[in-house]
Amino acid sequence: MINETMYGLGSAPSAIRELFAYGLARKQEIGADKVFDFSLGNPSIPAPDCVANAIRQFADMPAAELHAYSPAQGLESTRSAIAQSLNKRYGCTYTADNFYLTMGAAACLSACFSALVNPGEEVVVISPYFPEYRVWIEHAQGVCVEVPARSSDFQIDCEALGNALSSRTKAVVINSPNNPVGVVYTEETLKALASLLRAKQEEYGHDIYLISDEPYRELVYGGIAAPWVPSFYANTLVCYSWSKSLSLPGDRIGYVLVPDEVNESKRVYLAICGAGRALGYVCAPVFFQRVIEQCVDAPVNTEAYANNRQKLTSMLDELGYDYIAPDGAFYLWVKALEDDAQAFSDRAKQHELLLVSSDSFGVTGWVRIGYCVSAETIAQSYDAFAALKAEYDRAQR
Repeated sequence: MINETMYGLGSAPSAIRELFAYGLARKQEIGADKVFDFSLGNPSIPAPDCVANAIRQFADMPAAELHAYSPAQGLESTRSAIAQSLNKRYGCTYTADNFYLTMGAAACLSACFSALVNPGEEVVVISPYFPEYRVWIEHAQGVCVEVPARSSDFQIDCEALGNALSSRTKAVVINSPNNPVGVVYTEETLKALASLLRAKQEEYGHDIYLISDEPYRELVYGGIAAPWVPSFYANTLVCYSWSKSLSLPGDRIGYVLVPDEVNESKRVYLAICGAGRALGYVCAPVFFQRVIEQCVDAPVNTEAYANNRQKLTSMLDELGYDYIAPDGAFYLWVKALEDDAQAFSDRAKQHELLLVSSDSFGVTGWVRIGYCVSAETIAQSYDAFAALKAEYDRAQR
């Protein structure tokens, strides 16, 4: 007999991946320029030049050195470079020993849940949320508790969160800049969240961890910066990936940061190491550890995404769509033209528009549009969005 839980995960459909696969097949049938695929957060901007230069440089290293194992938690030199970069940016005092290198943000989060959560303990997520959170929490034998964001602006609703926290709460997960909405949590929001969590820790007499999922940290617009979450709340773990900032989604490289300010930080760090061991997330790809060490301070190209955001929102304004204006990431959260978001997404497919239903993110009535595509794709999609809107307008007459 196989593990039926794992079979269920493997056989269950992923709306995002299925839509992406549909798009690939459809492009083969009718041509890529006729399919407007906004389904996946797959960066269209090339990696910075320093990445290509580092790859060429390290490719000439002796094979035994280039492809050798690193320590389980990653090369000390790479972890030190990351520490120095964050210390310079945020005025911290991190060292290599605060970091565990992983295979991307997915491994970061999965390791955190496995390290922190005992069977039956609760992890709170803010909906809408990245759907794999639930998978990783439940794999760690935790209970995923959903708390809706504030409906007006999708900031954290601290009153609703306070009502959801309990003596079984082990952690709260936040994601800013946010996937799928694009909201960046403000300092006001984070201060209120930190105050709430400190009060609940005191009330329940145990640690409540804040897990900050930050793969979009650098992708912010209009002079906005994503606040450094550990500066607000001591028991914060940071999960980071270079997938989005350096356009390396297929190279799976990231880190878990366990600051010294975390209560019993050494035990927490060793639990992360143990979770990495149990899950098989040891010795992240050494080639890209070395690349990151060289490129940790590479400037992030947000201009193209900002231009795409402007083109897309201007187009949808003209056509009469409603959306939440994003301050970060590269997603636009658009109000569906009917209550059933999946039905709206299915109807959009008839116009070759691939939009992800909000059902995938734990809420109803919206779709996510990923604008990490070419500017040409956005421009060429105008007629399809116009036809979709006109179809609904006619039905309402």
